[in-house]
Amino acid sequence: MTATDAKNRKTNAGDDVEIPDTAHQISSDSWFQVAFVLTTGINSAYVLGYSGTIMVPLGWIGGVVGLILATAISLYANTLIAKLHEFGGKRHIRYRDLAGFIYGRKAYCLTWGLQYVNLFMINCGFIILAGSALKAVYVLFRDDHALKLPHCIAIAGLICAIFAIGIPHLSALGIWLAVSTILSLIYIVIAIVLSVRDGVKAPSRDYEIQGSSFSKLFTITGAAANLVFAFNTGMLPEIQATVRQPVVKNMMKALYFQFTAGVLPMYAVTFIGYWAYGSSTSTYLLNSVNGPLWVKALANISAILQSVISLHIFASPTYEYMDTKFGIKGNPLAIKNLMFRVMARGGYIAVSTLVSALLPFLGDFMSLTGAVSTFPLTFILANHMYYKAKNNKLNPMQKLWHWLNVVFFSLMSVAAAIAAVRLIAVDSKNFHVFADL
Repeated sequence: MTATDAKNRKTNAGDDVEIPDTAHQISSDSWFQVAFVLTTGINSAYVLGYSGTIMVPLGWIGGVVGLILATAISLYANTLIAKLHEFGGKRHIRYRDLAGFIYGRKAYCLTWGLQYVNLFMINCGFIILAGSALKAVYVLFRDDHALKLPHCIAIAGLICAIFAIGIPHLSALGIWLAVSTILSLIYIVIAIVLSVRDGVKAPSRDYEIQGSSFSKLFTITGAAANLVFAFNTGMLPEIQATVRQPVVKNMMKALYFQFTAGVLPMYAVTFIGYWAYGSSTSTYLLNSVNGPLWVKALANISAILQSVISLHIFASPTYEYMDTKFGIKGNPLAIKNLMFRVMARGGYIAVSTLVSALLPFLGDFMSLTGAVSTFPLTFILANHMYYKAKNNKLNPMQKLWHWLNVVFFSLMSVAAAIAAVRLIAVDSKNFHVFADL
């Protein structure tokens, strides 16, 4: 169903809800399909880095408590955004549309800028992940160093571009979501099994947080940004736009699935990976595990392919913007539409790939993304928008609660950004551009 067909679609309450024009599909997916879109994001190949980027800097107590708190806080923030989807008699199918409706044009532009940076950096991370996994496969069978990380990142970018050209919009993922789930289970199960085997055989591990008191302060703060990055939802309205009516009720079902069954694989691989290797855990867990070559190769290939699908999800708001702006509708296989996707999406992926190859520091990408965009979009903006929209219906304690959230996460965002910039500065001294890590 196109946006034009849905323009005056009625909600269950019988009110007219205006839907903005879009080249992509609206209200076409079941809550279960949307739940798998969300779960694909949580259990993407990024989970292979959380043992090293969250648990190592925070330790057992900080890591476990922090991850559980981040889960609860993220569910709460997502709930606030989901409940505003049909606010004011309009269906807000884009994050920036909701912010613009509540605050005005300047907030619309600022939110779009933050969201674009957020999604762009996430996608760069996916390309780095896919490239790292591809290099890991190569190293398993060849030790000649002929194929370097920048080469692998370029190959990964090409695969991502081909997939982006072939899948016209988010709802068209369909069977690919099932494929993504299978791929996620493959690398998660392999990582868990091999980590358990190594952990049982290994001597006692060191779980102490490494570094001086000064450096610990920055690494712990950076890890806090990684915590919220794990549940990044900087495009929830765009995902919610695809769910069928009743849109809020169905979205809540999808969120509850995501934050219960959906987080269990992530928890398992994060905690078991850290248990097995302690403070020496790699930022890419499959680089730490020992096992048969073909098993490790299978896990890495699964991570490559799953990263391609996940990137498409997080790039979809950018694709929707380009398709809508240039009126790309109708048959996705029409020559005009196909050529547009080749140029527009191919160009977007090409720029992302270049940035990824220039600065292939995955942990730093996660920290900086969490600091400069995830905190503002997911927590600060969500709480203040809900406060602004529901101001007349909130009691004084509820208003105070939302303001405390705004202030706290604003301070965390600033602190995490400083820590992330320091991490990048340190890594930039140790490694040159186009580094072969």
